[in-house]
Amino acid sequence: MPITLQENLRGVLYAPFYAALALGAYHREGVEVEFVSAPEPGRAAEGLFSGTVHVAWGGPMRVMQTYDRRTDCDLVCFAEAVTRDPFFLVGREPRPDFTFADLFDKRVATVSEVPTPWLCLQEDLRRAGLDPDALPRITDRTMADNVAALRRGELDVVQVFEPFDEELIASADGHIWYAAATRGPTSYTSFYARRGTLTARRDELKSMVRALYRTQRWLHAQGSEAVADAVQSFFPAVSAEPLRGAVARYLELGIWGRNPILPRSGYERLRAGLISAGFVKQAAPFEQAVDNSLAHEIVREDPPPLH
Repeated sequence: MPITLQENLRGVLYAPFYAALALGAYHREGVEVEFVSAPEPGRAAEGLFSGTVHVAWGGPMRVMQTYDRRTDCDLVCFAEAVTRDPFFLVGREPRPDFTFADLFDKRVATVSEVPTPWLCLQEDLRRAGLDPDALPRITDRTMADNVAALRRGELDVVQVFEPFDEELIASADGHIWYAAATRGPTSYTSFYARRGTLTARRDELKSMVRALYRTQRWLHAQGSEAVADAVQSFFPAVSAEPLRGAVARYLELGIWGRNPILPRSGYERLRAGLISAGFVKQAAPFEQAVDNSLAHEIVREDPPPLH
């Protein structure tokens, strides 16, 4: 039986996962993978409990959220790929000396499609001594809508991921004020599954982790053009140059981990944001929601990068 692997949302930030599919990494490790998409990001975990999905990739945020809402939750993150926050604050005017206090007299729009970007940003504001609840912001429009509004001069700052910021910069309609990756490790995306699946299909999932690690090693050995070209088919609406620029920026910022081990520091930084925003009551501790055993085994094996 093939492993059904589910994405939660289409985005350039997931390039390591798309590259593994495009380069046949799972097939090379002897694993048959069936790739599907979640009906919507907020329902990403449902298939794992219904049995229609074996492994999902998405934020540890979803794992913490599910523990908070389901008493039968046994989800576990077991291989990280996106280890820093891939979102940006982009303003209409340059602001090289940006501080978070600058946002409070601006027209700001934050991400509506998924909660994690705001959960992490509001924690940044708290740590800067500011009250995120006092920030007037538009919360109910898509990133595409907000980008269009920024171009029209209806907004001052938008929160977006690639390739939106790359396209704004290329057209001189936007300037990066803040790259959230610069705060340091924030666990953003990993494989996750139910613990029973991790036990019952451990050999297959170990091979998937090996495939991901070999892809990570390939990705960091390549230039941005090779990586962008490898995942281009997943982004037919994005032309080659913005996609290459987006990949180059993410590589420079260290968005993508060099191995599949999910660090405690990144998990705890994410967990703090979920708790301080009241998104979850407690949030599952690291030991409950993360199992790095497969990742550690694969790193010790030291498999070669894809070629």
